[in-house]
Amino acid sequence: MRCSCRECGEYMVHENAGLGACICPVCGFRCTDCLGTDSVISKEMFKRMKDDEILQRAFITEREDTDE
Repeated sequence: MRCSCRECGEYMVHENAGLGACICPVCGFRCTDCLGTDSVISKEMFKRMKDDEILQRAFITEREDTDE
């Protein structure tokens, strides 16, 4: 997996050496966004999230913005 650095936009190589974060080869910024949160969401929580109007609007708005 490759992510863009939030600081300089350069591609960062995915953390795979046990360092605990991806590290930008250009500016040295460390990031854990793509590594997850070490939390598990239950099936019941997913079902509740599916029915949440606020989340539905957020995803629909985000999708419409990226389609343009």
